[in-house]
Amino acid sequence: MGSLSSDKAALTDDLRQSAAVQDEDEDSAFLRNAGGKLTLFPLVALIFYEVSGGPFGIEVAVKEAGPLLSIVGFLVFPILWSVPEALLSAELSTAMPENSGYVVWTTLAFGEFWGFQEGWWKWLSGVIDNSLYAILFLDYLMNAVPLFRAGVIRWVAACILCGLMTYLNYRGLTIVGRTAMGLLVFSLCPFAVMAIMAVPKIAPRRWLHIPKKIGWAGYLNSLMWNLNYFDSASTLAGEVEKPKKIFPKALFLAVILVVVTYVVPLMAGTGSIPYRRESWSDGSFATIAGIVGGQWLKIWIIVAAALSNIGLFEAEMSSDSFQLLGMAERGMLPKAFARRSQHNTPTLAIGCSATGIVLLSWLNFEEIVELLNFLYCISMLVEFATFVQLRIKHPHLDRPFRVPLNTVGVILMLVIPTIIVLVLMSLASWMTMVVSGVGCLLGVVLCLFIKQAKKRGYCEFAVNPELPDLEEEASPHLLPVDSPTPQNGGVISSDKSSVKAEGGVPHSGNESAETENPETENPEGDTTPFLSSR
Repeated sequence: MGSLSSDKAALTDDLRQSAAVQDEDEDSAFLRNAGGKLTLFPLVALIFYEVSGGPFGIEVAVKEAGPLLSIVGFLVFPILWSVPEALLSAELSTAMPENSGYVVWTTLAFGEFWGFQEGWWKWLSGVIDNSLYAILFLDYLMNAVPLFRAGVIRWVAACILCGLMTYLNYRGLTIVGRTAMGLLVFSLCPFAVMAIMAVPKIAPRRWLHIPKKIGWAGYLNSLMWNLNYFDSASTLAGEVEKPKKIFPKALFLAVILVVVTYVVPLMAGTGSIPYRRESWSDGSFATIAGIVGGQWLKIWIIVAAALSNIGLFEAEMSSDSFQLLGMAERGMLPKAFARRSQHNTPTLAIGCSATGIVLLSWLNFEEIVELLNFLYCISMLVEFATFVQLRIKHPHLDRPFRVPLNTVGVILMLVIPTIIVLVLMSLASWMTMVVSGVGCLLGVVLCLFIKQAKKRGYCEFAVNPELPDLEEEASPHLLPVDSPTPQNGGVISSDKSSVKAEGGVPHSGNESAETENPETENPEGDTTPFLSSR
């Protein structure tokens, strides 16, 4: 009997340990890795690849508007568009350093419905944008291997490439950041060599050429596509070491790097050979490098272009997938999207982004650019309104970095970017408008479906208790950004009736506590408990 009792006791202990492990696995959805955070230069490299990746793709601007307007455009457009976008992103990213980025900004300003729509437009635009990079990779590669020019082989190659790059993203954000730094150096070196070797061949009068017929739509879309997405880095704010200090510096350095990266090769390329409109297309810089420096330099740029597109893909996918993770941490998407792999990456979110990329990889370059720009423009109008609304609605919001303008000054700063957005949208084709309209309608339907899924319990939703309650307007609702990250994450149960915390939430040093605020009523009538701000 004694033996039987001990066996039962041992079995009971095993079952309890198994249950504890299962609970631990459930809580891993919100587990944050205290180590492996992004530092300054990896973040600069990721922002660079979010926005640019090098002068690959700016050839369309030269084709549509000639050398002079292209050079002027890539000098002036950053001042009119990129700098305001970067300033906006720096202020709000340091105020709310969460992985949902612009989603949580819009939610605080206009409510969850508009926050979800903003997230949907940005994610859809990002996935469409990311489908370009396999295409650009093959556009450069076909200069050396004509087999990839068209047909089924081209599409299969794009899918295989997408799969390989998705796996690299799955392996971890710090790996992606270090990879981006290495790719940045390797991809820009051949353009520096080309610029130096082109100096004796440059005829300044060639820079002044303006074609008789200007393709304004293609020209403006090229400028927008090559100089936007500075705000995309906001969805990585939760993965950055000391974001209050690092984010503004990283954005400032990235703006300078992007402008220099475009203007120097552009002046070298357009100044060293006579302008022929038909000769400018994707991959033209490889041809120019062959003329200026020989076959070895041409091959170097082809390889650099291929590797640069890997960096672009990785940065965009990181932003898109961590955005979905951030939305899930806010309870706006099912809890499954917040689960992290052993490499601390959002597995399901990466899979969804990769699927969308494969489905869109059959479109051509111009169709993709116009479509993603239109959706991006819609989201930017909301983002501009969000920036102004937060200045008015939450003037005392803790802003570690603040644009040195009052509310009127901020509105004036955003006038020209708003005009640019409206002009660009007016130049879009009817097909682009229709497809974008369908995409927006789908976002509304998806939001309503998720709302019903929450009510009816179709799938599990939860709010990360480490995040602040956005409704607590009377007190500072932002967590200390530079405080130590908890080793053990907590999770609110799906019925929102209780909070579980493994080991508590550390406050500072060796202190730790498990504290709950009183439950607060939400507009739906149910209650949501939150852990107190640290």
